[in-house]
Amino acid sequence: MQTMTSSAMQHCIDDCLHCYRTCLQTAMNHCLEAGGRHTEPEHFRLMMHCAEICRTSAEFMLGSSPLHAPVCAACAEVCHACAQSCEQIGEMDECVQACRACMESCRQMAEGLEAGNFTGQERGMGALQDRLPM
Repeated sequence: MQTMTSSAMQHCIDDCLHCYRTCLQTAMNHCLEAGGRHTEPEHFRLMMHCAEICRTSAEFMLGSSPLHAPVCAACAEVCHACAQSCEQIGEMDECVQACRACMESCRQMAEGLEAGNFTGQERGMGALQDRLPM
């Protein structure tokens, strides 16, 4: 059983879903219409990957997966990169804010695992592997 409060996890789920929607809508509407730097392959792919990892992180938390924390850690990294890219291009403040909020929430979820807060077990993969179904 998790000791992380359900309200903290719900907040992270909400941030992930908001970031998913924001990145997807911004990429498909604002970026495609603006063109230029907004549609450079590296940036556009990053936005789409960010949307997908945010959706996946929410799905892992909603499904009570014992692997949600490492997925959230990956999500935090992708959100950080996406926020930086959107900020450099400009005119994407809503996306930058959504990515940063999601990054912070996901970092908190990931740190809960690293500190052993999810099951009271030791740190590391051994503790994680002990919780996985065989």
